[in-house]
Amino acid sequence: MTRTELHRLVDALPTESLPAAAILLQRAQDPVAAKLDGAPYDDEELTDEDLRVVKKARSESCISWEDAETELNAASTIPD
Repeated sequence: MTRTELHRLVDALPTESLPAAAILLQRAQDPVAAKLDGAPYDDEELTDEDLRVVKKARSESCISWEDAETELNAASTIPD
C-alpha cells in the first residue's frame, strides 16, 4: 500500500467514520502497537487441557472487584 492509495482510502471515508479512522491512524504511528494490530489472529483450537483449566478457574471462588480494590489501595498506602 502506498501513501497515495492510503490517501484515496481516507478521502473516500464517510464523515461518520473519520473519528474511528483517526484513532486507528494515531495508533499506527506507534510501531509496537502497529505490529500488534497487524499480527495474525490466533485461531488455534483450545485443547482438552486448556478447557479443563478454564473450567477449574471459573469454578473457583473469587473476591469482588470492590474488595480487590480495597486490598490494593490498603497495600499501596505508605505507613507514617
